[in-house]
Amino acid sequence: MKVLFLGTPEFAVPTLSELIAFPETEVVGVVCQPDRPAGRGNKVHVPPVKEVALKHDIPVFQPVKLAKEPDVVAEMRKLEPDLIVMVAFGQILKKEVLEIPKRGVMNLHGSLLPKWRGAAPINWSIMNGDTVTGITTMFTDLGVDTGPMLLKAQVPLTDEMTSVELARSLSTVGAKLVIETIEKMLDGTLVAQPQEDSQHTYAPILSKEMGVIDWHWDAIKIHNRVRGLQPWPGTVATHNGSPLKIWSTKVQPGDHGQKEVGTILLEGNHLLVSCGEEGAQRLELLEVQPANKKRMAAQAWANGVHLKSGQECFV
Repeated sequence: MKVLFLGTPEFAVPTLSELIAFPETEVVGVVCQPDRPAGRGNKVHVPPVKEVALKHDIPVFQPVKLAKEPDVVAEMRKLEPDLIVMVAFGQILKKEVLEIPKRGVMNLHGSLLPKWRGAAPINWSIMNGDTVTGITTMFTDLGVDTGPMLLKAQVPLTDEMTSVELARSLSTVGAKLVIETIEKMLDGTLVAQPQEDSQHTYAPILSKEMGVIDWHWDAIKIHNRVRGLQPWPGTVATHNGSPLKIWSTKVQPGDHGQKEVGTILLEGNHLLVSCGEEGAQRLELLEVQPANKKRMAAQAWANGVHLKSGQECFV
């Protein structure tokens, strides 16, 4: 089976690697986002899937916007793929692309559809406090993650798992699921199941504003937001007019007595913040990052700024 692969980030690499190794598939091309500058030095970074493709002498196409580059679409058509496999490609496909492969376009989506359709399912499942999530293979149609479902695999979510850790787990599980889906497609046992639209939830694209902590939120909500918004946009609090990025937290259960919301408390080696509507909940900060500095233990930051317990607040 001739497969054209559409994907860009590290999340897509395990699936591409499995497709290259699978004896029943021939990856005839890879389509990914363009090389882009990133990091402090603004150094140009090559998409991870491109690196894999070039190592295996697979043609690579990098349209800025596939919908506006008919020449790239024409080259994709010339490859005559039987199937397009899409994993975190980052662009919406138009009808002319969906109609290229004989067997359709299979997408690997990071949730148990129809829950968390949209651009950021992994992040929203954590921010929502889900205890179980998973991954789904599906046929892509003109809607946003609305196509028929093929196979699913569940993955448990712990209270401490971050979106980075969950993405790593789902990418590995998903790669195996794609191969299993293709095996069933080839032996004629694959059955597509329509989604129940009434059961869907939506996972919109992330924004920087989502990372601003409101200490009136419950401790669990803040903790889930910290876990779910990694690595970008991250969560930020303000102390004495300076931003402080919050990387890791722990919920201290129970009612601790009312305090002004956002009050910083030192209890032994623990750095706590009062939160919740009445300031009676406590969230422990474990790892933080001041502006223009490296990540560090919260206690080290508190020592460095000579924090006075109970006399200072985050805003």
